[in-house]
Amino acid sequence: MLDRRSFLRTTLGGLAAAGAPRFGQADTPPGGARPDTLFLTWRRDPTTTMTAQWLDRAGPEAVSFAELGDTSWRSVPVRRHPYPMTELQVFRAEMEGLKPGTEYRLRLGDGPTAHRFRTMPAKATDAFQFVSGGDCDVNEHAVANNILAARQDPMFALIGGDLGYDNGKLVDKSLGFLRNYSRHMVDSQGRLIPMVVCLGNHEVAGGYGGTRSAAPFFFALHDGLYAERSYATLDFGDYLSLVLLDSGHVAPVGGEQADWLDKALSERAERPHLIAVNHVPAYPSFRKPDANDQKPGTGAENRKHWVPLFERHNVDVVLEHHDHTFKRTHPLLDGRLDARGVVYLGDGSWGKLRAPQSPESRTYLAKASGSYHMTLHRLEGERRFHLAMEETGRVMDVCMTAKRPRRARGRGAG
Repeated sequence: MLDRRSFLRTTLGGLAAAGAPRFGQADTPPGGARPDTLFLTWRRDPTTTMTAQWLDRAGPEAVSFAELGDTSWRSVPVRRHPYPMTELQVFRAEMEGLKPGTEYRLRLGDGPTAHRFRTMPAKATDAFQFVSGGDCDVNEHAVANNILAARQDPMFALIGGDLGYDNGKLVDKSLGFLRNYSRHMVDSQGRLIPMVVCLGNHEVAGGYGGTRSAAPFFFALHDGLYAERSYATLDFGDYLSLVLLDSGHVAPVGGEQADWLDKALSERAERPHLIAVNHVPAYPSFRKPDANDQKPGTGAENRKHWVPLFERHNVDVVLEHHDHTFKRTHPLLDGRLDARGVVYLGDGSWGKLRAPQSPESRTYLAKASGSYHMTLHRLEGERRFHLAMEETGRVMDVCMTAKRPRRARGRGAG
């Protein structure tokens, strides 16, 4: 297994060889031409399934796939539904019964081009990595981080809300985000990098307290995973669970969502890797963590309803966004520094930026920076290395989290 020093040396060596991102270098991605909005995602176990989606006015009735090196192709039907405010359709095909840890080729219709992808491993016996971030937009900084992220050869990218900043109304923004992702999120072997997302305020008209219809582009694309609710779990075999939350944009933080979260975390508390993802941070690095004015987006509701559950059910790390900075908290228990506590990483500066508060002024912060960034997560056994990188590839921060001993805690403690 890699220790912290070996991980840094290996990662830094790869970055040095790659150099800084260059705009336009992925304009002709490996694997040939493809729809300019094609991307992969999941609604069920990523070890045995994969979903292909793209937008177009017309398209094939089926897609086919085959293991890399195999000439036997299997076909699955393509389903379609309208993409809001356009003449485009969302084309979706889910491939099932795949082999874990295996490379495949994907062909849309009877076209000559095959696109490559790989499934997640069956067990977390070997190290693997993914990237995360949020608050992307469609600007040059978002593109730079896309290119940097793809160079890490991640198994998937986790985007924690505020994708294209469409605000539920701006179709060009929603399309711009998809086109940027499709163009640049291809790894060094020409494999498409799957996308996992959760809901942010800039997907929803009005930002908070909306309905599904107020986030038309988000749910048109991601209603596979979010078919019934605006929050969900995604379980990778029996070794990783992502708990993807809605921090008040469509569903209230408390009540039904908190009850669901309690049950979802309890059922997954023994997973080697249990990671919660939310857009609005419980421990913000820019905004005031103050509930006096009852404004949404302060994290007060998270701290009241979710943080006690994270602590009770042994959540390993919480990925947060929204404040447009880089931040890492100390391990926190009941809001105080405690080695047995939970680390919160964020805060969403893939393509948006603000100047954070200092660790001296916010004692729960271990580190903060006003830099465009994304984070590389490497999972090994029950250890996780988290490496934050600026858009240029400069390493900003490295930390390690490991599975903590279970602690019996009553609901709402703290």
